[in-house]
Amino acid sequence: MNPIFEEAADHVDNQVIREWKAQGKKVIGHTCSHVPEEIISAAGMMPYRLRGIESESTSIGDTYFGPFICSCPKAILQKAGEGAFNFLDGAVMVQSCDSMRRLDECWRAANDDYPGILPGFWHYLGVPHKAVDYSLKWFSEEIEMFKKHIEEHFNVTITEENLRKSITLYNETRDLLKELDEVRGMENTPVSGQEAMNIILAGTAMPKEVYNPLLREALDELKARPAHHGGKKRILLGGSVVDDQSLISVIEAEGAVVVADTVCFGSRSFEGMVPEDSPTMLTIAGRYLHHQFCPRMFGHYKDRMALIKQKMELAKVDGVILQNIRFCDLHGSENGLFEAELESMGVPAIRLEREYGAMADEGRLRMRIGAFLESIPERRTEKPAA
Repeated sequence: MNPIFEEAADHVDNQVIREWKAQGKKVIGHTCSHVPEEIISAAGMMPYRLRGIESESTSIGDTYFGPFICSCPKAILQKAGEGAFNFLDGAVMVQSCDSMRRLDECWRAANDDYPGILPGFWHYLGVPHKAVDYSLKWFSEEIEMFKKHIEEHFNVTITEENLRKSITLYNETRDLLKELDEVRGMENTPVSGQEAMNIILAGTAMPKEVYNPLLREALDELKARPAHHGGKKRILLGGSVVDDQSLISVIEAEGAVVVADTVCFGSRSFEGMVPEDSPTMLTIAGRYLHHQFCPRMFGHYKDRMALIKQKMELAKVDGVILQNIRFCDLHGSENGLFEAELESMGVPAIRLEREYGAMADEGRLRMRIGAFLESIPERRTEKPAA
């Protein structure tokens, strides 16, 4: 497997970004899977999904956010304050949740104490909380304003032709990632959940022009492999953001394999296509507003539960791990509903609360996950799945 996948997945910066910047090209960071990356790419720039990986503390984040906030945006602000994102030419903030909404104001406030950490281009993209006709129109207008802001700030023109090419490129990425998802869910899968997530995460930190050929090569390699993970407990991972390998590593070290997920850095990021025959702000808005509803979207609990059931069936899942970062109200509250419904179906499920990334209590997680995996055969026998 190409080592660039692991480098891009495990580090804020990577060789592909450095080569991109050396050519004088721009990088635009953003905080949410609802940001239409095709717009950025059509301007000749690289979209980059912001992560707080490699943060071993949140001392800077704590100063601006306070104590009762999810540690994910704190970790992102920590890396910004340390200068890790100085390669960015711009950033796009989204009110994904209250904590991520506050990243916008806290980053700008931190720039007073850490001068130079704020990129030159800064945009706040409003994303509706409902997927209905009037919100679709509103979101398409938000995307149009976003497009114009990029054009004005960087003195570029996003043509219809370039936008069409960008949509085609990103749809190709989604097709390839869906293929990877199918390979991961095979009965005798040749790929671990950790390796699959490495490949997926790498795509958030390099231009798709570079990523797609590498992804295609990886798929060919995986399909030629013998099965490596037969006989292991097959796990679906859901809940809060998972943008590093620490949690999946703990799960798989206990003898399981993660064969499916419903997290936003995972399968939720490549669901749905943008129509290529009519590249308008409305069609782009339609894809980004309707792809795999995050719990920030009101009125779609049944859709999210249906997605879990669908992925469980396709990947022949033995158990479900529902995790949330501490103080994540959206996933924390919904995971309780998921757990109860799964248990009523006879599906083994567990809820875990953790801190973000490297700050998680690995020993406690390992103990709880290990005990859960040991319980699966007995629980399956006691109450078979419906």
